Amino acid sequence: MQRLRPLDSRSAQLEQYPTPAYIAADVLWEAYGSGDIQGRDVADLGCGNGVFSIGAKLLGADRVVGLDVDKDAVEVASENASDLSLEIEFIVSDVSDFQGSFHTTIQNPPFGAQTKHADRAFIEKSISISPTVYSLHNEISMDFVSHMIESLGATCATVKRYKFEIPYAFEFHRKTRETVSVVLLKFQR
Repeated sequence: MQRLRPLDSRSAQLEQYPTPAYIAADVLWEAYGSGDIQGRDVADLGCGNGVFSIGAKLLGADRVVGLDVDKDAVEVASENASDLSLEIEFIVSDVSDFQGSFHTTIQNPPFGAQTKHADRAFIEKSISISPTVYSLHNEISMDFVSHMIESLGATCATVKRYKFEIPYAFEFHRKTRETVSVVLLKFQR
């Protein structure tokens, strides 16, 4: 996972921070261990360089679709999958416009630090396309996220907590690294 090519450039507006390989592997292992990957159709919303898409395919998902609004990210994800000879469909689209039906969605949506409530569209879409969702969120937003999920008719359980390191990437960053407490939530409808 850590050998995947990262994005060449990132957008602060889209909150394109790479999911650390050890977190991505652990999230995928949790989903796999619960029977939510092998033999399943899996969506990866906001796929970035394809880390969740590629991991799901390597763990035996039947069909994987990665989606990102950034065409450059989709190109990098496609190249990463191609380098591993994996058949994964990558789509350039806004998450709100995406349609489909999947057994499982795995995502690391924007936390809403740059665009307030940017995670809402991801939460709504993931619940509408999958009965099971694994989603990373800033721990300080847990109350908002869990209330939103419940208002959409789904349940929400905390699976794990992580320390997510965000390296200096944009002019407004003040430190060389920032550590954010994140939670892996599992939504079910």
